Amino acid sequence: MLKILTIVGARPQIIKAAALSRAIRNHYSDQIREIIIHTGQHYDENMSAVFFSELGIPLPDYNLQVGSGSHGKQTAAMIIALEEILLKEAPNALVIYGDTNSTLAGAIAASKLHVPVVHIEAGLRSFNKAMPEEINRIMADHISTLLFSPTSAGYKNLVKEGFKENNPGPYNADNPHIIHCGDVMYDNSLYFSEIADSKTNILKDEKLSKGEFILATIHRNNNTDEPERLSALFSALNRISLKEKIKIILPLHPRTAKLLEKNLPKELLAAVKANTTFRILEPVSFLEMITLEKHARLVMTDSGGVQKEAFYFHKPCIILRPETEWVELVQSGAAIITDADENRILEAYHSFAISKTLKFPPIFGDGHASEYICSELLKTFA
Repeated sequence: MLKILTIVGARPQIIKAAALSRAIRNHYSDQIREIIIHTGQHYDENMSAVFFSELGIPLPDYNLQVGSGSHGKQTAAMIIALEEILLKEAPNALVIYGDTNSTLAGAIAASKLHVPVVHIEAGLRSFNKAMPEEINRIMADHISTLLFSPTSAGYKNLVKEGFKENNPGPYNADNPHIIHCGDVMYDNSLYFSEIADSKTNILKDEKLSKGEFILATIHRNNNTDEPERLSALFSALNRISLKEKIKIILPLHPRTAKLLEKNLPKELLAAVKANTTFRILEPVSFLEMITLEKHARLVMTDSGGVQKEAFYFHKPCIILRPETEWVELVQSGAAIITDADENRILEAYHSFAISKTLKFPPIFGDGHASEYICSELLKTFA
């Protein structure tokens, strides 16, 4: 039986891992054994543990409980612990997701011990190396054996960086295999879409009417840590909600919540708190987030995952960053990049308000990426 170790650490990775775990359980339980390691990078209950039960993921076999810290301290602690587990378990391959410090730590620890690395969500590039995530994803890609790209743009990025197309096996870190497979997050969104509406009450609880609110998320360091950028974002959201008389729902990352008092001007913070149409919520569950995305009129976010989920549910998206890895969203016209620029955010909102011809082409696969990944794992390592 093929034995794989799966590394998760942040909320998006737990969600992505749900798709692969479900495929293994439903189709490959007699061929693949999965051992899950939670690094503890996200340690808040609402941001992590609740997702395992909600998404039906097996509880982690290991929890490293690394917690917060500087990039170096956090990544180093993960590498030390992961090395011990890799030596103990001796897996056929290590599976990593996305671009977090957990991703990087897993890739480094496995590569040093000559355990093949499988990178799901490979090839994504923002072309901004000031982003820690960009460094993580590049490093992980270039020491992986199997690289599963969710989009054709990601696949093309890998080719441009020197990865060979259609190369014969056997595959290893010196002869990696790149594959355009579709997006496991799309698998999840399709699977959980109907479940979400029946198992959540968030629309009722927050008195939201379908199509009559904006969903916003803000969590990236450069937006939360820089007062000028954070102020521009909150000022834009506040203005839109008041002028357009539309509710804005903002589930707030715990880290961002702590920074509002510090980084927002007192008068702006007071205005936001006084605005009854601007609702700041505690972090929501995955199913609640799916429900909000499905029924929002528009999405504003600096999250890569939320950008895609907006697209899955045919919602226009304003990207609160200077660039995006998901360039197809912008190319399709369904998303507009504004960065933390108040005027550009307002312009993008009005552009979508009058647009009636948005298109959402099928760029993320057929909803069966997870099964395909499992079949490729068996071909390569079994």
